[in-house]
Amino acid sequence: MLNPIHLRTLQECVRTGSFAEAGRTLGYTASAVSQQMVLLERAIGAPLFERSARSARSTALALRLADRSRDALGALDSLEREVRAMVAGEEGSLRLASFATANSRVLPDVLAAVISHRPNAEVQLDEGEPDEVVDGVLDGVLDAAVVFEYDLDPRQWPVELCADELLTEPLRVVLPASHHLAGRSRVELPELAADNWICTREDTAGARSLIRLAAAAGFVPRITFRSNDYSVIRDLVGRDLGVAVLPALAIPRDQAGVAVISGFQPNRRVKVLHRKQNTNPLLPIALEFLAKSCTAVASEWEQT
Repeated sequence: MLNPIHLRTLQECVRTGSFAEAGRTLGYTASAVSQQMVLLERAIGAPLFERSARSARSTALALRLADRSRDALGALDSLEREVRAMVAGEEGSLRLASFATANSRVLPDVLAAVISHRPNAEVQLDEGEPDEVVDGVLDGVLDAAVVFEYDLDPRQWPVELCADELLTEPLRVVLPASHHLAGRSRVELPELAADNWICTREDTAGARSLIRLAAAAGFVPRITFRSNDYSVIRDLVGRDLGVAVLPALAIPRDQAGVAVISGFQPNRRVKVLHRKQNTNPLLPIALEFLAKSCTAVASEWEQT
């Protein structure tokens, strides 16, 4: 294999017509230049110079090799710069996934910040529930995934992954405007035992949490409508078709009829999963901005 260093030296020898002059340009002695050319001649199996006591005349092969290697060395320089940029996190790719409400409230600021700080990087975002994205992180398809778990429906994440907590998200009661408790800032769940309830599908963590939350309050909720789309749930509540308990990320800032649950405060916890061995230099940047975005969201809840 041809040594790129030797090829660069060859180009300078051809350009200057002198080992000594090439050495002065490159920072080598004339002897070091001569040794490099000997090694290059051995590698190709043919002489590159007609040597005399006072000069080293380039052969046609040397001229041809110097000319043809220019593009190859240029490509190698470009590759080296690209690799350095990737190592520094200036370029490369970052692949993220998150669930819908975090994609709406948390990820936009994160994506904008990462792209602003690393404009040459390729940033991708996919959407999915926790069970849909965990394997992608394990398999290396994703660099990180934002997931959730409910206090009343805890789960174990794979031991191969780091699960960094980003946000403690309170659950809130959402009432129709016409409900007799709608003006209250705090509600005790037993007061809603006779109401119709609207929640997510039966096989979801949110639905299981509601059942356990109601059981702790001494009743079984009468669930009349189900949807995994929180906007649908809010619309149904707004049509006076029932009440709901929703995580704070699923409740718009201007939503009316929102009340704190008195007594025990149930939460949904937002976490980010990533592989312990992941060396992507863009990952720490994304994790930093995720933490900042979640802190900003949490401060909004503290002010309300």
